[in-house]
Amino acid sequence: MSKALYVGLLWLLSLAFVSAAPAPDAAKISVGDIINALKIQLVKSINVTITLESLTTNLVTTAVEISNTLPVELTINTINTSAGINGTEFAAFQHTFEKGLVLPPFSTVNTGEIPNVLLTQGAIASLDIIPLGFLDLLNTDVNVHALTIFGFGGIPIPITGLKQSHVPTTYNLALS
Repeated sequence: MSKALYVGLLWLLSLAFVSAAPAPDAAKISVGDIINALKIQLVKSINVTITLESLTTNLVTTAVEISNTLPVELTINTINTSAGINGTEFAAFQHTFEKGLVLPPFSTVNTGEIPNVLLTQGAIASLDIIPLGFLDLLNTDVNVHALTIFGFGGIPIPITGLKQSHVPTTYNLALS
């Protein structure tokens, strides 16, 4: 059995146990805690588009490549995230996918453009992180449905507190 399949099945089983019964007070472990502990890299890359207008509005557009290592379909409804470097937040957004973002089994899917990502340190200060080529996901909450069929149905699973370090990030300057 491949490592990805094994980790995926373990993750799916953990979802069933965590969402099926409340954890005792002494051991409140969330699905996000399990994903973080297993170091599952759900976000493969981030692409940020900066415009001239971004310099005055402190807003950029982003697109994210998200991976599903499970043998079941997932559908993401909302994402609320903050990203930065070394614990300092540089960007934050909350986004609702109108029809849900469907992640087929064992796939990587692009979110498409997510507008109005706030540069929390301001656009000018954020320019300093471009040469680094990565961002850390400081805190991400996702509302997802597992076991969906073409994006419908499924088991709702709120995933909170996701963290991921050194996500490859590219920056595009759209100056026209």
